[in-house]
Amino acid sequence: MTDLSRFTGKTVIVTGSSSGIGEGIARRFAAEGANVVLNSRSREDCEKVAADLDEGRTLIVEGDIGKPDFAKKIVDATVEKFGQLDTLVNNAGVAASGMLADASDEDIEGVIDINVKGLLYMCRAAIPELQKTGGSIVNTSSVSGTGGDWTMPIYNASKGAVTNLTRGLALQLGEAGVRVNAVAPSVTRSDMSAGIAENQDLKDAFMRRLPLGRMGEPEDVAGAVAFLASDDARFVTGANLPVDGGVSASNGQPNFSAVD
Repeated sequence: MTDLSRFTGKTVIVTGSSSGIGEGIARRFAAEGANVVLNSRSREDCEKVAADLDEGRTLIVEGDIGKPDFAKKIVDATVEKFGQLDTLVNNAGVAASGMLADASDEDIEGVIDINVKGLLYMCRAAIPELQKTGGSIVNTSSVSGTGGDWTMPIYNASKGAVTNLTRGLALQLGEAGVRVNAVAPSVTRSDMSAGIAENQDLKDAFMRRLPLGRMGEPEDVAGAVAFLASDDARFVTGANLPVDGGVSASNGQPNFSAVD
């Protein structure tokens, strides 16, 4: 990775940063000089990531973003240690598949609490600090937030909310100098996609739907997130940037839930 310094002196919170895409994003910001706040529900998992980062520029705040009080806790801890907040990356998320008619209340709440409410709580807590710095928000949405999947209705609903919240907040916060954008990955190597990567037939079926012919890597998404958070994207807000290997180039949304 090129050793850039676009974020030297800047502070970034990355939720869900103990593995997968979130870990890749956190490492990218750290490599470019940022103070990085790591988060997941497991401090131990965050410590494994932090072990390779600059101790003086790293903070771990473990906790569940789906809990209303947690957002203020992590923002306050960030400002107390680093003095400011410049970028919030709302990356934490969970997936669910199955028929909606068979879903329990817990199935629905488990996805909506993290993917939608958690993002709302984090934005609400971070906005006052981002207004001070002229900072930005980058949300991790999904191609499943711009089109449907046969067997992921709850996940589709949650990521559709992320996609549209990104647009709405961009309109609301533009005059305050705060930009709000999102990335929309397709299948990307992570704990969430482990079942695909380990099943060759399923992996082959997915690959046939990807014009670039390979699964995304966390670094692919991290580079796009870093761009959107940087001054290189200073005139970009309200964008939902596909990082999907070409999936969105088709007229119809390829169905990632079905196997040929």
